[in-house]
Amino acid sequence: MSAPKGWRLFEMGTTNDEESDEFPPEKRLEASNTHLIKAGIATIPDMETLQECVAYENAHQNRTQILRQLKWKAEELRENEE
Repeated sequence: MSAPKGWRLFEMGTTNDEESDEFPPEKRLEASNTHLIKAGIATIPDMETLQECVAYENAHQNRTQILRQLKWKAEELRENEE
């Protein structure tokens, strides 16, 4: 299947590895404003990515507010697993 000139085709399914590579912790957590950081956290797809973000935050800025938001995201992911 080819896309019209100037258009880009997107595959419907992406793996979590592809998502993690596309949005590594530094892109999720080093945004220019808090709204972008919140969006980065909200779009974390799985526990593995979340753990990478927690490790990154602990090693770099160690911001209490960001770590709290990551904790809330972990609780949300756990609830969705059940």
